[in-house]
Amino acid sequence: MVELERALARVAYLLTRVRRHDRAMLECGLTLDRASVPLLRLLADADEPMRLGELATRLDVEAPHVTRQIQRLEKSGYVERVADPDDRRAQLARPTDSGRRAMEAVRQVMRGWMRDALADWSSADLKALAVLNHRMVDDFLDHAEIIGDFGATARERPTRTA
Repeated sequence: MVELERALARVAYLLTRVRRHDRAMLECGLTLDRASVPLLRLLADADEPMRLGELATRLDVEAPHVTRQIQRLEKSGYVERVADPDDRRAQLARPTDSGRRAMEAVRQVMRGWMRDALADWSSADLKALAVLNHRMVDDFLDHAEIIGDFGATARERPTRTA
């Protein structure tokens, strides 16, 4: 378990480095801040607009943080707010076409980096890595009450393939 924890800490560190984010933004030609990327990713992956409170819960951050980020993304033209049809007092957020294109550009850069870094891995090893990572995240989510809520829900879980 110690080596697994160390490996996960290294991955988390690599994925959240400021320089990596800045380089990705430069390659994409975007000016998204680091906090906006997970929010925009979540919105782009959603089937329908989401309440700001739900976004905060899923990202495991405070609601005012999401409100500020949504305002920034709105000013940049990546997100728009719409009235909640079930509660006109509430607002929902959804990505604009520009926001979806921006998120896809970020994903393409990240996938390119992964492709380059893992170029020597076999297809079987890459598939096994993906399957095991999904399994690990699913198990973490199943034990969220013990290790803390990761902000994800069952709806976000990809279907496992063996």
